[in-house]
Amino acid sequence: MSLFHIRSDRKIESYQQELLKTHYAEVESMYRKMRTWRHDLRNHIQVLKVHAEKGEMEELLRYLDELAEDLRTVDTVIKTGNPMTDAILNSKISLARDKGIEVIADAQIPTLLNISELDLCSIIGNLFDNAIEASLELPEEARQIRIYMDMKGDQLYLSFLNFTAGKKLSKVGNLFLSTRGPHRGLGLSRIDSIVKKHSGYLSRGSEDGVFTTEILLPVPPPDARAAQSAGLSQGDQTP
Repeated sequence: MSLFHIRSDRKIESYQQELLKTHYAEVESMYRKMRTWRHDLRNHIQVLKVHAEKGEMEELLRYLDELAEDLRTVDTVIKTGNPMTDAILNSKISLARDKGIEVIADAQIPTLLNISELDLCSIIGNLFDNAIEASLELPEEARQIRIYMDMKGDQLYLSFLNFTAGKKLSKVGNLFLSTRGPHRGLGLSRIDSIVKKHSGYLSRGSEDGVFTTEILLPVPPPDARAAQSAGLSQGDQTP
């Protein structure tokens, strides 16, 4: 391996470690909000009871509206079936909405995957960060990210679409040239390396005002995973 590739790999690894720290902080922030809201729930109920006992319906309805709006900021909106994926998706959706970006998401993921949760969250986190960054160049009413994740046969399918302010990007190999700084390129390279490691498929598309990414990752059927796990267990046994 050349010195250039070694330095490039180290740069990507360093960037990825910083990104994972950021993802962790975002997830922790979201769950901290949830814990705080639950802690305050008893106080909220007491206030509602007082308004109800006094027949203060207008105040009661106003308080309920405020609670509904507050709850919207901490609610777990996506439940894919995979806890780690739920955490990263919901934290990123919360972050996007705080920045005035509409997120439309439809995601279903099996609990057992052939790909590690770390790799999957790296893919999702990088895709989301790039989409958020591009969306911020648009006026708030035009910001939107669309996400779709589900099984297609024995492969996990991921699709990210976001609207952009620029024109169609120029493509070099499987990457698009970007004026948004070096970090975006590192994120794309990280996604490429993970997809390649898992013998997956990746496609990127750029048209005027739209950027899309589609990924397919092989997932063995349950019986194959069970057989693989059994084989590993037997291999670990001492004769």
